[in-house]
Amino acid sequence: MSEIETLFGVLRQSADEGVVDMLERMVREAPDHALNRMNALDLAANAGLDEERVVAGLLHAVQLGMAEMTWSVICPSCAGVLSANKSLKTLNSPHYHCAFCAAGYETTLDNLVEVTFTISPRVRKIAAHNPDELPLADYYRQIFWSSAIELPPDLETLLREVTLETFDLPPGERAILSLHVPEGTLIVFDPVTHTAQFLEIKGEETSERQNLSMIFNKAETPTEAITLRPGPLRLALDNRTDGRVLPAVWVANPALDALLTRRKPALTAKRLLTNQTFRDLYRTETLAIGQRLKILSLTFLFSDLRDSTGLYQHVGDLVAFDLVNEHFRLLQEIIASERGAIVKTIGDAVMATFETPDRAIAAAIRMREAMSELGAERQYQGLLLKMGIHEGSCLAVTLNGQQDYFGQTVNIASRVQGLAASRAIVVTEQVVEHSDTRTLLEAGGLTPTRRSVALSGIADKMSVYEIP
Repeated sequence: MSEIETLFGVLRQSADEGVVDMLERMVREAPDHALNRMNALDLAANAGLDEERVVAGLLHAVQLGMAEMTWSVICPSCAGVLSANKSLKTLNSPHYHCAFCAAGYETTLDNLVEVTFTISPRVRKIAAHNPDELPLADYYRQIFWSSAIELPPDLETLLREVTLETFDLPPGERAILSLHVPEGTLIVFDPVTHTAQFLEIKGEETSERQNLSMIFNKAETPTEAITLRPGPLRLALDNRTDGRVLPAVWVANPALDALLTRRKPALTAKRLLTNQTFRDLYRTETLAIGQRLKILSLTFLFSDLRDSTGLYQHVGDLVAFDLVNEHFRLLQEIIASERGAIVKTIGDAVMATFETPDRAIAAAIRMREAMSELGAERQYQGLLLKMGIHEGSCLAVTLNGQQDYFGQTVNIASRVQGLAASRAIVVTEQVVEHSDTRTLLEAGGLTPTRRSVALSGIADKMSVYEIP
């Protein structure tokens, strides 16, 4: 048996069989580019597989050294990769700038950072393992553009429609391009160094040669537009890096606009951090000590067993211990199935995160029913959960050696849980007003009851809602 067959055999012990079959088939048959920066959500959609199972399978493959994970900062406008990182620890800039779009963005994990997977050379050698040898179109497809853009199969043909000239310039070399520039907006752009120069071509056409020089040295350069007239242009290119650059003269036309607006879902860092398999495998060492990464919207669910002290007194330590452990198992199973993850447990309490409020609500309703069924099965009707849910911004941090969250949103969610009594689920206004939450509650025939409360540490009273 070969090493690859052995690795896939080990992967089958922890990952979904359908996912392993898909990956094994791809390694045997797929073109090189399909195995580079794989989009987990796209793979799931094309194979008809569950997204969470595909994500989990890829994470286990990374653990076995069969794949590599990349955290890419992407431009929300052009979907270009601004920074590719092997770990969240190297995401240490508060802002990123896209030269191609002449725009800057605050670093957040919601939609600015995507996570992709590349097959390891240990499993199969692919062209992207040596990006300096990729042709221009393949470099754009596999290195510059993220997995969130829907690229056509024949990208090379489309690139010809949106570029006047391209050049492959080796390290330390210079070149001169002579071209005739038409009226309109042009962008001289290199995807390797992310260097860009905008050209506004307007006015009366000239026959005199115009001159422009560009230096590529990986230093961020201003992107103010230079005005030229239609006509001949002598473009001097100087590569001062230790690798090749791929400058091209782009034409801002409808074909380029259409290309840059083609999108498909991608796995975001925020979603991966709320994935239970990821938390199980990467509970520590996700972020550097002192590192803080912003998330604009994350939903927190806090749950606690009501009167757990009474439980131990009523049924005894051994039975109570088994009940509490089964309660944790059921909660983790439900939370994971709703695309959430348990961040930590504190005594009999659980802190969990979800990508969206409706997922947290769905989990809470199922958790409540699961506790009723468990209580009936074990003949203890007092097994009830107190639950609170809140949504808002927060910071992803490392606390006590593991990836955690910090901020007012976390504090409010915890205090809202303290308001819960009996079987009620208490949520904040942000949660209940979410469109998908309203749809979920209406479908279940649940009508939240509003009340105004004062929370410790919060200046103004808040509206909370009890879901019966």
